[in-house]
Amino acid sequence: MKYSIMSRSSRNEADPLSEVLSLLKPRSYMSGGIDAGGAWSFQFAPSNCFLCFALVTGQCWLAIDGEDEAVRLQAGDFVALPHGPAFRLASDLALPPVDVRSVVTGPMHGDIISWQGGGACLGLTAFFTFAAEHANILLGLLPALVHLRSPADRAVMQWYLERMMAVLQDPQPGDTLLGEHLAQMMLIEMLRLHVAQQDTERVGWLFALSDRQLRAVITAMHERPGHGWTVQELAQLACMSRSAFSLHFKKKVGMPAMAYLVQWRMLLASDRLLQSQDAVSTIALELGYRSESAFSFAFKREMGCSPRQYCRVLAG
Repeated sequence: MKYSIMSRSSRNEADPLSEVLSLLKPRSYMSGGIDAGGAWSFQFAPSNCFLCFALVTGQCWLAIDGEDEAVRLQAGDFVALPHGPAFRLASDLALPPVDVRSVVTGPMHGDIISWQGGGACLGLTAFFTFAAEHANILLGLLPALVHLRSPADRAVMQWYLERMMAVLQDPQPGDTLLGEHLAQMMLIEMLRLHVAQQDTERVGWLFALSDRQLRAVITAMHERPGHGWTVQELAQLACMSRSAFSLHFKKKVGMPAMAYLVQWRMLLASDRLLQSQDAVSTIALELGYRSESAFSFAFKREMGCSPRQYCRVLAG
């Protein structure tokens, strides 16, 4: 089995964000909400999950462990906590918190739990897990908090929120799967909007996609990962001199262009080793390596073990 991204006949160019998310294989393993009434405070334990939260009605405070300042959330705000920290949601941070695990005692499957009669504040939450061996590629580049609060961003997310609420409030056959897909769509849209925010200080491939010149380069590498790219070729795609391109790419992405290319090739290779029956030599050739030994050396340097060891470890 080979990737559709190795041969994209249905599209003119690659889509790096979609491709990386496809390799990460995000899964919504629990989603639902809490409708709180009166004065309340919930403590959430740290986890290995990527959390998305939408405040439907009311307002509350969000306090993340390790962060100096709490954030005031208003109805319509969307936030993501990429690194799974401990955090607190509360109507008043002076209140002693209740462990949310004493309120949500099992998988929610889209349920909305009422607390103290509800009516004051309704929030929806989705927890995501990723393919563990690739998760750091995305999560390591994101801040502790992604907060979408501009009117334009909130308007974009409103459709997803309304559709999710309709699914939760009027259960129909197939809603569990539909809720999973809606949660994943919300995740992707949040990342798209986050990337589009103007902030020249952010570093990483995800944010480099908002740079027109670098987006062309990253797209080309994703579209033809087996091509024998040189820095000069990539600089020409960016319409820059070789030296200016090298400096600009490293500053924006956080690594040299050739290092990014190798990393992308190894992520493709690792997924293909697990998902196909192709020989290591075949994968090596299609990813631009003239010999299996050269590919194996690059793979071990990037992934920490040889291709065959990688298959044995992850296969259990």
